[in-house]
Amino acid sequence: MAQQTVASPASLALIEKLVGFDTTSRESNLELIDFVKGYLQDLGVESLLVFDTEKRKANLYATLGPQDRPGIMLSGHTDVVPVDGQVWTTDPFTVRRDAGKLFGRGTSDMKSFIAVVLAFAPEIIARKLDTPIHLAFSYDEEIGCVGVRRLVDLLRNMPVKPAMCIVGEPTEMKVVIAHKGKKSYRAHVRGVESHSSLAPNAVNAVEYAAEAVAYLKGMARRIAAKGPFDDDFDIRHTTVHTGVMKGGTALNIVPKECSFDFEFRHLPADDPDTLFAELKSYIAETLEPEMQAIDASTGFSFEELSWIPSLDAREDEDVVTFVKSIAERNDHGKVAFGTEAGLFSKHAGIPTVICGPGSISQAHRPDEFIAQEQVVLCETFMKRLIDRLDSKVA
Repeated sequence: MAQQTVASPASLALIEKLVGFDTTSRESNLELIDFVKGYLQDLGVESLLVFDTEKRKANLYATLGPQDRPGIMLSGHTDVVPVDGQVWTTDPFTVRRDAGKLFGRGTSDMKSFIAVVLAFAPEIIARKLDTPIHLAFSYDEEIGCVGVRRLVDLLRNMPVKPAMCIVGEPTEMKVVIAHKGKKSYRAHVRGVESHSSLAPNAVNAVEYAAEAVAYLKGMARRIAAKGPFDDDFDIRHTTVHTGVMKGGTALNIVPKECSFDFEFRHLPADDPDTLFAELKSYIAETLEPEMQAIDASTGFSFEELSWIPSLDAREDEDVVTFVKSIAERNDHGKVAFGTEAGLFSKHAGIPTVICGPGSISQAHRPDEFIAQEQVVLCETFMKRLIDRLDSKVA
């Protein structure tokens, strides 16, 4: 029998519906959340909404099955990255089907997973599973796993919380047991401005910022050459990256201010705080004495922008062996991109792995897409999961 390559009508309809909501992180996700809440309500399932402080966004948590048992949590984020500046062939918020692919913002990352889970909700309820399936859909993952932290706080204090979690980020339905952590910062450099002809009497904030960025680049080269390494990761070492730099107003004015944003994406065994402390020591011992010899008010300050803990599940953990059996895979992987899995694992105490349809290489780009074959694999995974949890199945 030929393998099915076309997703079910239910999954396709829900993918199209969810992609149709513009849930770019700067926008509200409540229209999508209200749709999901109503969809589940029609099935007799009540949802708990955990809002942000402004009540513009919400996490959704719902239980399909018994409320008093741990069960399996399926997790996904509802927000997507912007399309600004990207050249799309068609409307990014209308799914286009072409050559076995579904094009649209969020098809890969990660509304297709949420859609498939919702498509199977009627069957989960009809089967009256002894082991519940919990749904956790979050907001603002794309800007640092911000929204889910409120849900994590709630889960941590629940009298009965999920026994394990599967985060459906795009892994091509491979089982991922670890991801890197991330810490990002913004450095503010205070200089002293003057006419550029008097540059030696001023403190050039841009130039001192550039020296700090160059030091970060040197750290990156050293780590890439000397490690530590973990060959299971696609990028096998911690990375150091500067992504934004702003400063100066005119060429003939020595700039008074400059800022730059940088990040450490670190292996689970590596410590980003140690790397940050190294940078600050270099600045305090080398750059600031030069700056403050001219003016004592000059120097550097820092603010933390985001922090995502790493995920580092053991190969022999129950969640790993369980999800491998459902995915019918003996292998596992580790990825460089961050997810909410580390928060569920480390801060809610819920053992977690990552396994979802689509490829991260297709995410965040113009004409983002997911192959329908990937949606079918996810549907097959859900069928096996339901069968495994059904006590009536031998």
